[in-house]
Amino acid sequence: MASAPSRPAQPKGATGCLVLADGTVVWGKGFGAVGDAVGEVCFNTAMTGYQEVMTDPSYDSQIVTFTFPHIGNVGANEEDVESRGLGALGCIVREEVTPHSSFRARDEFVQWMAGHGKIGLSGVDTRALTRRIRLNGAPNAVIAHSPSGEFDIDALLAKAQDWSGLEGLDLVPNVSREAAEDWKGGHWQLGFGYVEGTSDRPHVVAIDYGAKNNIFRNLVKAGAKVTVVPARTSFDDIMALKPDGVFLSNGPGDPAATGQYAVPVIKALLDADMPIFGICLGHQMLALAAGAKTTKMHQGHRGANHPVQRVGEGWGETSGLVEITSMNHGFAVDADTLPDTLEQTHVSLFDGSNCGIAVKGKNAFGVQYHPEASPGPQDSFYLFEKFVGGLG
Repeated sequence: MASAPSRPAQPKGATGCLVLADGTVVWGKGFGAVGDAVGEVCFNTAMTGYQEVMTDPSYDSQIVTFTFPHIGNVGANEEDVESRGLGALGCIVREEVTPHSSFRARDEFVQWMAGHGKIGLSGVDTRALTRRIRLNGAPNAVIAHSPSGEFDIDALLAKAQDWSGLEGLDLVPNVSREAAEDWKGGHWQLGFGYVEGTSDRPHVVAIDYGAKNNIFRNLVKAGAKVTVVPARTSFDDIMALKPDGVFLSNGPGDPAATGQYAVPVIKALLDADMPIFGICLGHQMLALAAGAKTTKMHQGHRGANHPVQRVGEGWGETSGLVEITSMNHGFAVDADTLPDTLEQTHVSLFDGSNCGIAVKGKNAFGVQYHPEASPGPQDSFYLFEKFVGGLG
């Protein structure tokens, strides 16, 4: 039996720590909210958009390690928020957060983190932590911040060890909206903010499993009228809205767990020949509804620099084209389980994992990555135009 790692003495001035379930303790300076939170530690390789990352509901119950060392230098503002205070529990950064230097900032990142109940830890060797995750997988841990520097490490360790982890966990109820909403906001423009959309057709009903706001904005920009509904909305209630198409959003947790109530609805939509577009968790549950399976990944994909290649039939001259994409997922569709009714349309060039599917004979497709580019490149905006443009 492997021995527990030795526990380093608390350095002078340390006001924050990360306690991993195997007993490892990482010390640093705490910032943001005071207290502690338990979750899975992952890493994100994006160089920009830390506020969008921190408010992405797909990060529920996760602690984000940023590989880019300078986080916080553009401050915080309300325009870059992707959800209503949801998202990651906290973050781990290399350098101490400095005052902002952006004309768009309305608050310092440290104060913004505190106001949104998120715990930060700076002064950490994020390269070493990222390497650990790559080798051993994403660990369960507790992040803690105490301005006095007083910590009960044994209690924090027990909390990390007692947490179940993400596998088998349905987190969508934590992040989905409770009532239907007509979405109006369009794309962002410098000097104008978010311009309100005006289209009445086609009508897209978007199921909110923990969606990022910029997804809805891109649907509006592509010409759709968007109605957002809660995750547990029934097939009959969706059809009563008379949609021309249905969108399945991103979200946190294990898709197989959320699929217990979501997959029957998606199956009914497929049987009704309803056009469907899924992103991330929505993509995974579309695959489950079509007969495929999902699996927990070793470390996951999170960042704004992930190369994805178009594969399979139907791409014409663009077959083989590579898109640089934004990703945030710890589960994936198992390509080996795709039934004959599904075609693989995209693959990751990092590890060959599935990144896109299409249902044969139907206008239904999904992608594992985030084409809304918030944060990230804009290579995949065409997917919104492909979906909305195919609704008539």
